[in-house]
Amino acid sequence: MIALIQRVSSARVDVDGTTVGAIGPGLLALIGVRPDDDAARGARLLERLLTYRVFPDEADRMNRSLVDTGGGLLLVPQFTLAADTRRGTRPGFSTAAPPAQAEALFGRLVAEARARHPDVASGHFGADMRVSLVNEGPVTFWLES
Repeated sequence: MIALIQRVSSARVDVDGTTVGAIGPGLLALIGVRPDDDAARGARLLERLLTYRVFPDEADRMNRSLVDTGGGLLLVPQFTLAADTRRGTRPGFSTAAPPAQAEALFGRLVAEARARHPDVASGHFGADMRVSLVNEGPVTFWLES
């Protein structure tokens, strides 16, 4: 699984003009699923999301995680992260998981995140979403499991 994470002061996802998920300070994670991904990779990615040290400590060094700060986690499904962009000028999507597999793994990731962390929101799988965020830093990382 892939996560493009951004440290944010706020982020939200709207579907059809309605906010379906929002957080204050924390992490926005755009999630891509590939055909070889499974529950174990999802669990590993969640562990990294919760414990990745991207928030500043007292010395302004990135030494604190979501677990340390209690910040929000906004999970947004984004199949385009798994696109094949190696050739040409148009992405290919044969490297992305089929929708049923991706939806199941994303749903499991959200459920496990909500069981482990107090502030978790998400977008809607397959929806036409509008994602708004204020990136802090900017701080952006690519994580894979």
